[in-house]
Amino acid sequence: MRVFNFAAGPAAMPEEVLRQAAEEMLDWRGSGMSVMEMSHRGREFMSIHEEALGDLRELLEVPASHHILFMQGGGLAENAIVPMNMLGSRKTADFVVTGSWSNKSFKEAAKYCTPHLAASGETSDGFTRAPRRAEWQLSDDPAYVHLCTNETIHGVETFDIPDLGDIPLVADVSSHVLSRPLDVAKFGVLFGGAQKNIGMAGVTLVVVREDLLERALAICPSAFEWKTVAANNSMYNTPPTYAIYIAGLVFKWLKRQGGVRAIEARNVEKSKLLYDTIDASDFYINKVERASRSRMNVPFFLADESRNEDFLAGAKARGLMQLKGHKSVGGMRASIYNAVPLEGVNALVEYMKEFEKDRA
Repeated sequence: MRVFNFAAGPAAMPEEVLRQAAEEMLDWRGSGMSVMEMSHRGREFMSIHEEALGDLRELLEVPASHHILFMQGGGLAENAIVPMNMLGSRKTADFVVTGSWSNKSFKEAAKYCTPHLAASGETSDGFTRAPRRAEWQLSDDPAYVHLCTNETIHGVETFDIPDLGDIPLVADVSSHVLSRPLDVAKFGVLFGGAQKNIGMAGVTLVVVREDLLERALAICPSAFEWKTVAANNSMYNTPPTYAIYIAGLVFKWLKRQGGVRAIEARNVEKSKLLYDTIDASDFYINKVERASRSRMNVPFFLADESRNEDFLAGAKARGLMQLKGHKSVGGMRASIYNAVPLEGVNALVEYMKEFEKDRA
């Protein structure tokens, strides 16, 4: 029986995609081979690769000024790869810290430069808000400004993306890419792991502006140098072929749903339903300011946390899985990415209401 999967990542996949991948596992389109057996330079895989790139460029509306790269190492590895590619002759990079992931980026950058904390969303209740642009205190000449536009652990999403002019804006979009439109032209770099809205773990997306490809430090490994990867069409080393294939199937699925704007409307509906349920009750608590609430990751707490295990056991019995909050913050977390259907959120909301009623 298929359950409703609220995992933060690796996360729920569209069932259509899983079924197609299963059907094509042993024989992709009459080739007699599984995709995972194909040469990455063969005609069959090259067609998969090019189609995935084209569909992603269309979905994200990526301008010609930006390259799309398929890399490895996940979003976490980009915390080192970004400064190694972006610092050039500069010694400082600025960071807007809104949660655990941007804080990891800030700390990792210290190995390569002097990171400057431009703004923080931390309050007495933890990370509960995205600082507005007017609050950012940028350094005099930063190589770039780093922003994590959605924090999976704390449920903080940044919706107001500023145009920084000549200062490149670098964004970790791992957990909300393809969930809402983005003006890619505002960004020097976008990056993200695949295992939320793009597909399975293993491939990392990087979107980088052409004029930023000349900044890499001499210590940057060749396989992680964006200029080299771009020049070789993401084929400098063997790419994660099967993960790219799955991503391509997800892109096709998303196009069939009507594209990013259509899926955004669904995500608004799903998140509103869940937040409205939390806000209507004293039994459940969400600490994030309303303007910064993530549509993808909804953390919440029971007012009486002694009932946490009881809540999780009851949820599991109903096929509502992976609702335990991150170990660093506790409580609950429902990750409602693109592939999580409205029916799943409805089922969760009904369970929450019944659980409250039975224990009030």
